[in-house]
Amino acid sequence: MTTDDEADAHRAGDGVADGGDGRPARYDRVERHPTPSGHNSLRYWTDARSPVTVALNYLVVWLIRISPSLRLKSWLLRRLGATVGSGVSWGLEATPDVFWPERIELGDDVIVGYDSVLLCHEFLQDEYRLGDVVVGDRAMLGANVTVLPGVHIGADAQVAANSLVADDVPPGETVAGVPAEPVERETGDGEQNEN
Repeated sequence: MTTDDEADAHRAGDGVADGGDGRPARYDRVERHPTPSGHNSLRYWTDARSPVTVALNYLVVWLIRISPSLRLKSWLLRRLGATVGSGVSWGLEATPDVFWPERIELGDDVIVGYDSVLLCHEFLQDEYRLGDVVVGDRAMLGANVTVLPGVHIGADAQVAANSLVADDVPPGETVAGVPAEPVERETGDGEQNEN
């Protein structure tokens, strides 16, 4: 595939594993913004995003975290600019990115477990990075999962509780751990098989 074809495959949820050079594909998708004078980028967050926008986002995110109503959660996520499919279940205390929630895309019937976090930004020493988080139809994220910027999780994928998703998850794959890696499953004949 060409680079454009790989990008289209990611958007379609076909799950190309890396950017061709061994690095996770998310690194090729994130936008990099250098900071002045080599200082840590968090010092300059107000240059990157309006403090008023972040404060308003924070209030809405707080409501999303504590509301028991799935319908209200989806409505509030959409008000923040996130793309939210039908039938999305957003767990209690789960947190969308407060700075750039509009970079989150959730397919139909996605489950985001209790206390999970979907990050669309990384504040680093010399730069900050932005990347869309895309979760395909019927994908499931267990409790306390952290998804890093630029990660695409394919349709019907499963992420185990307490995992750090630092790379794309192909459709139908089950991953677990820090960082999340494919889980091996036993086949009917007693052999181990990667999902």
